[in-house]
Amino acid sequence: MSAPTAHTAQSAEAEAEVELTIGGMTCASCAARIEKKLNRMDGVTATVNYATEKAHVTYDGAAASVQDLVATVERTGYTAHEPAPPARTTEDAAVPAPQEADTLRQRLITAVLLAVPVIAMSMIPALQFDNWQWLALTLTAPVVTYAGWPFHRAAWTNARHGAATMDTLISLGTSAAFLWSLWALFFGTAGMTGMTHPFELTIGRSDGAGNIYLEAAAGVTAFILAGRYFEARSKRKAGAALKALLELGAKEVTVLRDGREVTVDTADLHVGDRFLVRPGEKIATDGTVVEGSSAVDASMLTGESVPVEVAAGDTVTGATLNAGGRLVVEATRVGADTQLARMAKLVEDAQNGKAAAQRLADRISAVFVPVVIALALGTLGFWLADGAGITAAFTAAVAVLIIACPCALGLATPTALMVGTGRGAQLGILIKGPEVLESTRRVDTIVLDKTGTVTTGRMTLQAVHTAPGTTESDALRLAGSLEHASEHPIAQAVATGAAERTGAALPTPEDFANVPGLGVQGVVDGHAVLVGREQLLAEWEIRLPADLAARKAEAEAAGRTAITVAWDGEARAVFEVADAVKDTSAEAITRLRRLGLTPILLTGDNRAVAESVAAEVGIDEVYAEVMPQDKVDVVKRLQAEGRSVAMVGDGVNDAAALAQADLGLAMGTGTDAAIEAGDLTLVRGDLRAAPDAIRLARRTLSTIRTNLFWAFAYNVAALPLAAAGLLNPMIAGAAMAFSSVFVVGNSLRLRGFKPTPSATPSPSSTPSPSATPSPSGV
Repeated sequence: MSAPTAHTAQSAEAEAEVELTIGGMTCASCAARIEKKLNRMDGVTATVNYATEKAHVTYDGAAASVQDLVATVERTGYTAHEPAPPARTTEDAAVPAPQEADTLRQRLITAVLLAVPVIAMSMIPALQFDNWQWLALTLTAPVVTYAGWPFHRAAWTNARHGAATMDTLISLGTSAAFLWSLWALFFGTAGMTGMTHPFELTIGRSDGAGNIYLEAAAGVTAFILAGRYFEARSKRKAGAALKALLELGAKEVTVLRDGREVTVDTADLHVGDRFLVRPGEKIATDGTVVEGSSAVDASMLTGESVPVEVAAGDTVTGATLNAGGRLVVEATRVGADTQLARMAKLVEDAQNGKAAAQRLADRISAVFVPVVIALALGTLGFWLADGAGITAAFTAAVAVLIIACPCALGLATPTALMVGTGRGAQLGILIKGPEVLESTRRVDTIVLDKTGTVTTGRMTLQAVHTAPGTTESDALRLAGSLEHASEHPIAQAVATGAAERTGAALPTPEDFANVPGLGVQGVVDGHAVLVGREQLLAEWEIRLPADLAARKAEAEAAGRTAITVAWDGEARAVFEVADAVKDTSAEAITRLRRLGLTPILLTGDNRAVAESVAAEVGIDEVYAEVMPQDKVDVVKRLQAEGRSVAMVGDGVNDAAALAQADLGLAMGTGTDAAIEAGDLTLVRGDLRAAPDAIRLARRTLSTIRTNLFWAFAYNVAALPLAAAGLLNPMIAGAAMAFSSVFVVGNSLRLRGFKPTPSATPSPSSTPSPSATPSPSGV
């Protein structure tokens, strides 16, 4: 799968698509502004994703060009460019080094090291030695200028386009605090030797000449930078999901050219090339088998556990695993045309199409900032008109700006997120970032992949039926020893089940032979044993007795794989192999319903298997026989019905649906691509973690909302004092301190979150089949 590239129009009239990489965005409001500007262009439809920093644009080639789109973005105050040319290897396609995050970390370290002594000196009178204020100024200057530069730059960009965000609030407040402190130190009385900030909360009007707010300027900058840094660390990178998909494919392939075996990079494969796939190797690309037969394990790509038997004339898919014999395959699709590449493109499109969650702080700031600026200007005008003098008027106006910049605002989201994610990690739940939390509040439908999510995803021996006169232990011992010599996944399931049930070592077979597409045969303890399809027994003129035939028919009707066993010329047993439902799935479905979610089962298996599993776990709505690439369409259809959809899955085929869903929950036992595409990861692979994850995410979101309210409320309460010219520096410091303490304390309450207690497993609950019988052989 190559990196996305521009699809230029073949003619001036053609509709074209391009994906632009956007730079300079600091919040979701930036993404919304760029999207609005692009959509105002004739013939242009654009979606801008803040999380992935990309814009997906569809445009009319007759009305606009890629250069026009880039120019529009740049006029909005941001950068844009087309992605780099396709990389030839997965190493080249790796996600770029996070230089921006490294720079942010450097600014944060600088801010913290310098701000801590400033805050300590300003808040603790005992530390205020002679001329301490000049040391505080020296330490604060680089914090406000160097460390706080991203806020000032973003505020200026916003101001040029008539917008106000959290950056505007931070820049105004810290700049006002620092500049006023400079004036007070150089032109007022604050620079005098022996000046102190007494620890008192008395209200008294002053001209401000002796007041400095350096701790506010340094502390706010450090706190907000900490919030930005932790947000950047948790911010999901779409490239990681695509890289995980790319790494599923084979790196090299053995091509047959002029009768010789030549090893080449998979990127050098061409349609029509014939290549060799040995047992245990991945199939390099989509193709058709021309020689050999084998069982192909597609679980890493499709998520379905049952291997598929293939022979000459059958099609195979790239990135699947050859679990049996030697194959020669003719390539039919290469590069971007393969199924793996198309699935990667689906993931990319789904992530770009997902609406970026608006950050709560920016929503509030969009209203709060203009109000504060208007109040500061009003305060300045009132005091000037009242004849109080320029110094007193500016003191009151600047005090309004300073008190309106709460340091708790920077702590509101990251502290709750850190505590919430930390508690989630203890419970086996990983939350990827704050943008995820908004979705958990709205979801009303949850789509569940079957294999590996509701079921174990592993083939296991479910039942043994024996003919009269035959003991179960004999059937398991003889069949298990023969299957143990086979590499076939179903054979291994039988061998493992036999060893576990008999509790003894299996004998070594003699004259073992694999019968392609039918099963295996050999001699065990002097008995001539056959294990496989009924056709294998028929070749030896052995027929199933009526009772075993009935058992076999029942198993296959329920979607299980039935394996027949015969020795010494007689049919002796029928084994049932299937993918078992997890013991915890039914309980998980019950918990999801209690949260107001409607569960839906989604699978590529046949309808009989799907409905059997759904009935056992308590799901009423089923989508069965869905092709891997069509799962995302099912999610889109549900969303078109007005539902807010959560998706739980574990396979590569689930990655696009996980990205498309309003909330993606990936099983930690699944593929890397699914985990990267999901918003929440359930580390244990226990479906009961899904309702706990949603509850924890909702609780964390509620905590963030409460934090944001109080982060503003404490400071808003002091605004009248500032406007009245009564703002004592200690009142400003106390307001900041109290709001920060409240936010941190409120966030720490998340440590007490507890998962729902597990119900006692029902003794009657038994594993349910969930596997489609393989088309041929064992």
